[in-house]
Amino acid sequence: MREAVFGHEHTDVAASLNNIGNVYDALGKNKEALEKHEQALAIRTKVLGPEHMDVAASLDNIGSVYRALGRNKEALEKHE
Repeated sequence: MREAVFGHEHTDVAASLNNIGNVYDALGKNKEALEKHEQALAIRTKVLGPEHMDVAASLDNIGSVYRALGRNKEALEKHE
């Protein structure tokens, strides 16, 4: 819905993708969670810049999914 209203590259769309990613994560659907968090990250980085706190939150979420997948090296890179 938000994408239809605001367009693809809007922070509200990124927030929705992030929330969907969190739900997938809670359901143990790591592949789907990772996809949504990466989409949110791409929008946030483009719109807000790489130093914004929402970008950091997306990186942290991606790191958490990597950790759940046992991809600890990649998780550490995202958490740093």
